[in-house]
Amino acid sequence: MGNTNIKNGKTEKLKYKKQIFDFENIKSVYILKKIIANLRRNKFLMIVKYNKKLQNRLNINIQHYKDYSDIELELLVIQEGNKYNYYEFINILDNSQIPYYHIYFDNNKKEIKRNYFTIDDKIKKIQIKIDYQVISFAKLFSYCKCIKSITFKKFDRGNIEDMSNMFSGCSSLKELNLSKFNTDKVKDMSHLFSGCSSLNELKLSNFNTINVTNMSYMFSGCSSLNELNLSNFKTKNVNKMNHMFYECSSLKELNLSNFDTNNVINMSYIFSGCISLNKLNISNFTTNKATDMSAFFYKCSSLKELNLSNFNTKNVTNMSYMFSGCNSLKELNLSIFNTNNVDNMCGMFSGCSSLYELNLSNFETNNVKNMSCMFSDCSSFNEIKISHFNTEKVKDMSCMFSKCSLLKELNISNFNMNNVIYIEKMFDGCSHDLKEKIKTQIKNIKIEAFN
Repeated sequence: MGNTNIKNGKTEKLKYKKQIFDFENIKSVYILKKIIANLRRNKFLMIVKYNKKLQNRLNINIQHYKDYSDIELELLVIQEGNKYNYYEFINILDNSQIPYYHIYFDNNKKEIKRNYFTIDDKIKKIQIKIDYQVISFAKLFSYCKCIKSITFKKFDRGNIEDMSNMFSGCSSLKELNLSKFNTDKVKDMSHLFSGCSSLNELKLSNFNTINVTNMSYMFSGCSSLNELNLSNFKTKNVNKMNHMFYECSSLKELNLSNFDTNNVINMSYIFSGCISLNKLNISNFTTNKATDMSAFFYKCSSLKELNLSNFNTKNVTNMSYMFSGCNSLKELNLSIFNTNNVDNMCGMFSGCSSLYELNLSNFETNNVKNMSCMFSDCSSFNEIKISHFNTEKVKDMSCMFSKCSLLKELNISNFNMNNVIYIEKMFDGCSHDLKEKIKTQIKNIKIEAFN
């Protein structure tokens, strides 16, 4: 809205101070209503909400705006250095929204006047009020490394749609009270808590996730989280879960039996780096639409068993490093896997050093181009059933069986290696007897395959 309006056919300037307009000389209710309508369009409706005189003159029932209540929160901060940057407390990326973020310090109602303040102010506590016009909290506290506690004291409205990166990189954050948080309309929760490496608990029982479509990186890097209860999560509309629990290295148990994953397309790295996870319930996981499952369980070194009986992998194209580093798994049943569309199996079972055998007789590999390191470091293997593998399109077999030191028998006589470009160290670290048997199965195999 500009700073002029029509009064009695004449142009007049609206007087304003600190964004509070003076309407006292405007007598016409009709003109007032037009001004208010303009204010509403230009996101200054707060003037009506907090001005009793205007409410009375326009006969406005303030209850009409009850859904537009403020959001009020309080921060505790760590003081370091000589000066704080304004954006270390809150990120307002759109300058037009600055009037709707009311920031106060030390409870003395001294509002910030510039974009920084010095250590002499001795600020430890910050109060923030956010008016209803704001619908996105994306990157609101992103990389605010000086914050150690955030409490939402008031959150009555449900118009927030975007919470992506809201707390990402808050590495000093130890306390986060979201008990009054309203997430009814939120669609994007990607990176929501990513990098919150000091958080050891998160209570999200009040979260409504029915409209969320993106949960990628949601808890990634929450390396201090000991437990996580997501039993209330509704995920039927989610299509991205990649890196969702990436590097949650302190989590020991995770029950996701209530998760509806029918619409998830990207599941890559979802549990990657969860090195302490020893109980994982994904019995109801369906992967009907998933195309990327690369590094799905990468480095889940404490997992001893996996139930994948409900997996549908017909659309998956990438299974690279899917079970890599799962060195506590002693058995793995993949009889239900459909690999017709997979083109990348690089490192798929690498580092599964406790597996004794692996039956892949159901695997279709017609489209696979990369099998490098597929079974490398499977040091307990004594049997792999892959005699039927179709390798016509494979270009990379480097390190495929590297360090399978206990493997005594391997039938790959059916392998077509005409298109293979990279074959270095394919059998490096395997026994001398096995290497000799391979040479009799595949004539003219390059010497690089054994070095």
